[in-house]
Amino acid sequence: MNLSSLGFFRSLRKDNHQFAVIGLGRFGRAVCSTLHKLGYQVLGTDIDEKRVFDALTDQIVGHALQLDSTEPAALKEAGIFEFDTVIVAIGNYIQESIITTLNMKEGGVPHVVAKASSEVHRKLLLRVGADHVVFPEYEAGCSLARSLTKPSILERFDLDPDHSIVELIVPDEFHGKTISELQLRNRYGLNLLAVSHDGKFQINPYPNQRLERGSAIVVIGCNKDIDRLPI
Repeated sequence: MNLSSLGFFRSLRKDNHQFAVIGLGRFGRAVCSTLHKLGYQVLGTDIDEKRVFDALTDQIVGHALQLDSTEPAALKEAGIFEFDTVIVAIGNYIQESIITTLNMKEGGVPHVVAKASSEVHRKLLLRVGADHVVFPEYEAGCSLARSLTKPSILERFDLDPDHSIVELIVPDEFHGKTISELQLRNRYGLNLLAVSHDGKFQINPYPNQRLERGSAIVVIGCNKDIDRLPI
């Protein structure tokens, strides 16, 4: 996540309980299902009648409509432009994705999230006004590569291309040592944010707390410094 993404999420209304999802493929269905389970009102649309029927049958949306999202009149009639946040989940049909995103912005939708299938696609979506672009396949590929090469890292939050917050399993080399003894800032240039204890994280742990093998810690710092950890 970069700074522009942070600005987008800050602009979202906390009282927004309605979302529209355009495109009910695997990604769109996953978004619908998760939002619906969280208790939000979700309208799903797709040009494919079977996908609309399946979404209703599987109860992953509150409402679902068959429509052509490249037609502004159809979107207006369906009330899509009245939604505060619309997710354009048409990833594999670039022309339809771009036209739909453009229609949303021209229709006055404040927050438009669009799925990209390539870097060029991402740039085009941003050019026509998408407020936030996701690249699921790329992000999943990066995550898999990291987990294969650094299995001790459980979670990673990219602050920018050079800095991250990571949750990792306590290295064997750190077992039994106190936070003060490790001197993470002096040795690695990293700051320790939290330590797990009895299944819960302790934020800003005391310097005399000892780390145990099998528990987890959360650190923040430069990616090059994180890579120097004995993991």
